[in-house]
Amino acid sequence: MILRARWVLIAIAPLLVLTILSLTPVPEPKKASPTAGQPENQGAAERAEKELESAEDILAKLPPGLAAPDKKDVAHQILASAMNSTREWRSLYGHIADSGDGNGYCGGVVGFCSGTKDMLVLVESYTKEHPDNALAVYLPALRAVDGTGSREGLGTGFTQAWQEESEKPAFRKAQDTVRDTMYFKPAVDLAKLDGLGTLGQFIYYDAMVFHGPGIDKNGFYEIRERVRATAKTKAEGGDETAYLHAFLDACRRAMTESKSGEDTSRIDTTQRTFLRDGNLSMKTPLVWQMYGETFQAG
Repeated sequence: MILRARWVLIAIAPLLVLTILSLTPVPEPKKASPTAGQPENQGAAERAEKELESAEDILAKLPPGLAAPDKKDVAHQILASAMNSTREWRSLYGHIADSGDGNGYCGGVVGFCSGTKDMLVLVESYTKEHPDNALAVYLPALRAVDGTGSREGLGTGFTQAWQEESEKPAFRKAQDTVRDTMYFKPAVDLAKLDGLGTLGQFIYYDAMVFHGPGIDKNGFYEIRERVRATAKTKAEGGDETAYLHAFLDACRRAMTESKSGEDTSRIDTTQRTFLRDGNLSMKTPLVWQMYGETFQAG
């Protein structure tokens, strides 16, 4: 069973769309006024995109942090424990199910969902390079159910096709690429611009995956803007630990607002534990609890 939250609909900034579609193989915030015809909260994502565009040279000179291979692997072990109660994140490429959270089918290494755009982006980009794949025939149905919890036109045939394709290195690579382009890189890069170390980068990444880069008030970009309006980041001269506690407080509120009774282990007994231990660099071994079960990495 996939243990995950109700995601918001994803609003991908134009630059990210172009990047993804050109794959080779594959909780009061200070807001700017929205432009005409745009949802009000879309501005947060656009402002973040501009931050990243203007800081490419700076980011290229910074240490890898969470992007270092060993740290990235640990990050995905923790994420897998939150999603599926396992550290074996590579076992999740073929996992697909409907957990009844209103997001339709969710599967793969970060739980791409048929109701939240990212599964559609993944299958479209994969099909662009591999047009004869078993999932291609389901693209019309994926487009039709996007933004809903419906499984109409999908069903057993679709889940079998997903599992079949997951055995192929090309589909696994496509999942990794969309995951990194849509979630990992923007989250980690924004954390670096905010002066955050490896733990802060992971906290941003987990929030990006859980809450989604959406236009909802509880999407990642809106949460970040809301917290930055009340707490200084390290880059602004603030205390890194205090800022991260404020960010986790906001994420926790967003989780419980979205779904009453939501299990908040990923914050309470995982990220908050690392933060209280002062382990801002995510030095291993790391020990955490998820849903009452103890995990260790490194």
